[in-house]
Amino acid sequence: MVKAVRFHEPGGPEVLRVDNLDVPDPENEQIRVRHTAIGLNYIDTYHRSGLYPLPLPSGIGMEGAGIVEAIGPSVSGVSEGDRVAYASPPPGPYAEARLIDAEKVVKIPEGITDEQAAAMMLKGLTAQYLIRQIHKVSPGDTILIHAAAGGVGLIVCQWAKTLGATVIGTVSTDDKAELARANGCDYPIVYTRDDFVTKVDEITSGAKLPVVYDSIGKATFPASLDCVRPLGIFVTFGQASGPIPPVDLGVFAQKGSLFVTRPTLFNYASSPTNLRAMSKDLFAVVSTGAVKINIDQTYCLTEARKAHEDLEGRQTTGSTVLLP
Repeated sequence: MVKAVRFHEPGGPEVLRVDNLDVPDPENEQIRVRHTAIGLNYIDTYHRSGLYPLPLPSGIGMEGAGIVEAIGPSVSGVSEGDRVAYASPPPGPYAEARLIDAEKVVKIPEGITDEQAAAMMLKGLTAQYLIRQIHKVSPGDTILIHAAAGGVGLIVCQWAKTLGATVIGTVSTDDKAELARANGCDYPIVYTRDDFVTKVDEITSGAKLPVVYDSIGKATFPASLDCVRPLGIFVTFGQASGPIPPVDLGVFAQKGSLFVTRPTLFNYASSPTNLRAMSKDLFAVVSTGAVKINIDQTYCLTEARKAHEDLEGRQTTGSTVLLP
């Protein structure tokens, strides 16, 4: 039997409960992973609240790291004892152990800890497709990342800086502004005090930006569109403040023939080949120290409710890890 945090009905953090479950031997191409660290992400709250509905009762979480303790008869490329990490459906890493398809995990290279891997897979791979695929950040680019002091934001700030970009970021407090600045954000904007559209206009001398990355949603839309130059890209990849309401597509023409995308990691990393390539890119920048993974909070697995309360209450910075 293993302890697993699950929910039996959608709702607030209080619906999370600890169940005791049997984890059977893996079949075919499955492996059984004994978790050593589990990542906390905003998508976990969307699942728990019912915003992204799941069959109930449901496990929760999308990201974890641990040791392979058993493999199915058809598994190749992964062996018992390997350290592995993943960021993939179905939800379920809030558990001491679980089954998962072998093709959804990658081996953790030497020099990267299990805690780092658990903290960076979902957020780091998200950063990878944002700045290396959707818009390939290049020297001389100026970009805007909302929630610059969050898990994805801090990685984007550092990584984009190493690529030669000028980074503008929005944050909610002066302390978070200092954190973002220390991680490569050239112009942290405290959006609770300053109008970010006006600040972007000042910083770019009216030229605006080739891309805006927005995980906030309702609170920053449609103002974010006013930061994008004609033919630029607006990337909405989260909705921490609530979903963007229905919009007349004509607004994107009015704002300068803008491109708009609502991507997910699970499309970009849908094949084992893509997953491995993206992970290799991420591990490389972390291994060299160009990108540091900031684990600013840790909780016991059984404290998942408190972790969710702090995340939704904007009390966290960087990455958060649950420890079994």
